[in-house]
Amino acid sequence: MFRAILIDKTATGSEARLASLDEAQLPEGEVTVRVEFSTLNYKDALAITGKSPVVRKFPMVAGIDLAGTVERSTSPEWKPGDRVVLNGNGLGESHWGGLAQRARVPGAWLVPLPAAFTSRQAMAVGTAGYTAMLCVLALERHGLKPGAGEVLVTGASGGVGSVAVALLSRLGHQVVASTGRPGEAAWLKALGAAEVVDRAALSAPGKPLQKERWAAVVDSVGSHTLANACAQIKYRGAAAACGLAQGMDFPASVAPFILRGVTLYGVDSVMAPRELRREAWTRLARDLDPARLESLAQAIGLEQSLGAAADLLAGKVRGRLVVDVNG
Repeated sequence: MFRAILIDKTATGSEARLASLDEAQLPEGEVTVRVEFSTLNYKDALAITGKSPVVRKFPMVAGIDLAGTVERSTSPEWKPGDRVVLNGNGLGESHWGGLAQRARVPGAWLVPLPAAFTSRQAMAVGTAGYTAMLCVLALERHGLKPGAGEVLVTGASGGVGSVAVALLSRLGHQVVASTGRPGEAAWLKALGAAEVVDRAALSAPGKPLQKERWAAVVDSVGSHTLANACAQIKYRGAAAACGLAQGMDFPASVAPFILRGVTLYGVDSVMAPRELRREAWTRLARDLDPARLESLAQAIGLEQSLGAAADLLAGKVRGRLVVDVNG
């Protein structure tokens, strides 16, 4: 038997609860993982609270992330004792997820846990940090180098934003953090932000083309914030968009793209190719200061994740929530 956050369909939507399940109930897969830590992400919070139709079939074990140790395997790639990490691939949406003490998954979904990280540290990174690294990789492939100018990070107090601030600053970039929580300014500067700006400066409707300021942008907010950020990107700069906290609309014009040659990269973490996943985790192990992970994350137990989901959606959580599934 193992404990898990189980989401069941109800007459009015869905309901999440702490459940005790039998391993025989686990879905098909070549590898059984003894989960040590998971996380609570924005998507997890939507699924647990039922605020958005994240879950595609019921019942569903929540959790889009996990880190732990292989317990059993019929895959030639993996053997008992291997340390692994998994992000996305439908986990917690169409396949039972990581907010549980056990998981069974296809071997092709797993990535080796870098030796630089403990399983707890890997989940302090989680999908949010892994997505932030994918954004950084996209901008680097575009040509972004230290010294190019200011790099804007929106939603900087959240999971993706906080890791992006820490990564970009350590790589030598001048980072400007945008947040709606001015009380977090000192924390963001400790992560490496050179300046902190109020999200209100970007979140209202703005002109289609504005004064050039940003060499690049990492955006997890969407809507008017992303539109304004793009309108302020310097000639031939780029934005990496990976979230929709403000909304999934994009009320912008083509002006920045055809008059300044701006590029907008869409960053998907759920179905990213395995080679890109491995590259992202390798770079995270190299470029993310483990000491800063502690300031990014706070630990909660499995049952606490039920209440924490509402707090996360309400913007009351900074950084990352690491879930000790055995705590």
